[in-house]
Amino acid sequence: MVKQKDVFEKVAVLTGGVGTERPISLLSGQNVYQSLQKTGLDVVYFDITPDDMSILDDQSIDIFFLILHGQFGEDGRLQAELEERKLCFTGSGSKASRLAMDKVAAKLLFARAGVAVPKCYASFDQTLDEHWLNQCLPEIDGKRVVKPIRHGSSVGVQIVDTREETKKAARDCFQTYHECMIEEYIPGQEVTVGILGEKTLPILEICSQEKFYDYHAKYISDKTQYLFDTIKNKNLIATLDRQALSCFRTLECRHWGRVDFIVNPDGIPYVLEVNTLPGFTSHSLVPMAAAKIGLSADQLCLKILQAAWEDFHTKTKRTAK
Repeated sequence: MVKQKDVFEKVAVLTGGVGTERPISLLSGQNVYQSLQKTGLDVVYFDITPDDMSILDDQSIDIFFLILHGQFGEDGRLQAELEERKLCFTGSGSKASRLAMDKVAAKLLFARAGVAVPKCYASFDQTLDEHWLNQCLPEIDGKRVVKPIRHGSSVGVQIVDTREETKKAARDCFQTYHECMIEEYIPGQEVTVGILGEKTLPILEICSQEKFYDYHAKYISDKTQYLFDTIKNKNLIATLDRQALSCFRTLECRHWGRVDFIVNPDGIPYVLEVNTLPGFTSHSLVPMAAAKIGLSADQLCLKILQAAWEDFHTKTKRTAK
């Protein structure tokens, strides 16, 4: 049932989910819950899974704040259920979520939008096709990135140097995830652009002390550096902002998100991916970028809720006409 109210009063924070990113989802969810408690809203916390979606039947909930990472949270499954029930929720819809989660499909759309992407080859087969592997290896020189197609948080990502290392990493990837992509390695500055509503947040550079910005560097290590104002070239800043919004809009994302880039030594940004439900931990990037412009965690959560509420009711009124 669609609620026709001027303001939202009760919020359900949906967290947990399933898969390898569940622990980070729970941590992000707890932080969002605590931040929203400071705003005076009536807030409930719910660990949602495909086997328990009972919270969606609670008619007292005005809006659902989604903060799940990976499977079930970012792949569009939960969003499709919320859309079917005509419920108000934060973040991108089911179509955008599915596209962003599928790194291959997203890259094709980014390239059509005129944004540079690393060269890649992918296979969705259930077993490793040696012919496919031997065919794509000569096409990508130097270092390669091997990773599953539909996972986040750098889960399963390996950076390799040789053909034999690539083959081994690909076999490992297929064995675990039943899919694989081999991507050109782009050296350079790793930067991210947070998006809130229709605007970009300050560009943040990530300097990992690990081999790359992997799961450990993202969520565990205290050695990872997060730096603002490291890009001085105004044209490059403008390009990153413009391309971040272009990628976000190309996938039809909404409310908030994050777009990750590598800026190569020639100053060319290569988009890596769009994250439709960024993290909300002490190491998370969008809250850092929001803090840079003076937005506290609770203010950030409120702005996300307000964007979702306005968007939902604008569409509801349009449909009713």
